[in-house]
Amino acid sequence: MKLRSALLVISLVLTSLLSGCTSINPYTGETQVSRTAIGTGVGALGGALAGQLIGGNTASTLIGAGIGAAVGGVTGNYMDRQNEELRAQLQGTGVQIARVGKDIRLIMPGDITFENDRSDIRSNFYNTLNSVAIVLNKFNNTTVKVAGFASNTGNAMHNQELSEQRARTVADYLIAQKIDPNRLMAVGYGARYPIANNATREGQARNRRVEITIHQLSN
Repeated sequence: MKLRSALLVISLVLTSLLSGCTSINPYTGETQVSRTAIGTGVGALGGALAGQLIGGNTASTLIGAGIGAAVGGVTGNYMDRQNEELRAQLQGTGVQIARVGKDIRLIMPGDITFENDRSDIRSNFYNTLNSVAIVLNKFNNTTVKVAGFASNTGNAMHNQELSEQRARTVADYLIAQKIDPNRLMAVGYGARYPIANNATREGQARNRRVEITIHQLSN
């Protein structure tokens, strides 16, 4: 009976949080639930369960939910704000922004980022990387993974080396913009993990890319 009451309290808390935190994304026009709400909800759930186990009553459940919601909401809000700033800075640049769980992923197509079959950054792409660096410096409680990818055309070893060089080039440029190198990791995956069909030229072009994944450090 106590467990049923606790679950009812948790359900009401989560419903209230999520229903009050939906909005229209100004960049996509889609309805979205903020990661603040999701983080708060997950925190509330964990806190409520802990409160129920420790105290065994509704009051303990509510206290636990409140503490958990506060902790979870901090993480969600931090990444939400960073996501919005990145979208504002990168609008119209050709860089795609995706949320993967709590992380933020920037997808930079190879044809706008690098010279053909080289790891040299295109001169007109530096401003885009500068915008990324501004946000990364502002929200510095994160790790930054820079990953290079290639299509499956040509020599596999060359593609692997090129993907590594491109990731390293982007990471080095971010370091030059005052990003702490201890936050950064650069890796090349070659033709692994395609996001499009390599049987078409369009698919091959999409697979040639650099991705920057931003992950918040634990407080």
